[in-house]
Amino acid sequence: MARQEHNLQIDYIEFPATDIAATKRFYSQVFGWNFQDYGPDYTSFHDGRLAGGFNTAAQTAGPDGTKTRGPLVVIYAASLEGTYAKVTEAGGKIVRETFGFPGGRRFHFSDPNGNELSVWSE
Repeated sequence: MARQEHNLQIDYIEFPATDIAATKRFYSQVFGWNFQDYGPDYTSFHDGRLAGGFNTAAQTAGPDGTKTRGPLVVIYAASLEGTYAKVTEAGGKIVRETFGFPGGRRFHFSDPNGNELSVWSE
């Protein structure tokens, strides 16, 4: 499937991790996942169908503003800027401005419930 066919669909998920090496050993041994490291604090996995990552810096904010750890759902968008505008126009709060990473650019936002998600593009 071409990226355009994935436009505005969930494309990737990131989980918090405290120990990247132990995480890789566990998921590789139990599920047979393949990994690619992007520095000491981040590893990307592919389970044969879905890709994602484990990040030692992954944190979200709870309803009271305290930091909690949770998964990060990443949505692909053909137009990062257009989706950014739609998020803010609909009342979403940008919690991390657009930044580059290996493979593209992304921003993070919180929805009306305080859930943090991310949108990425090449």
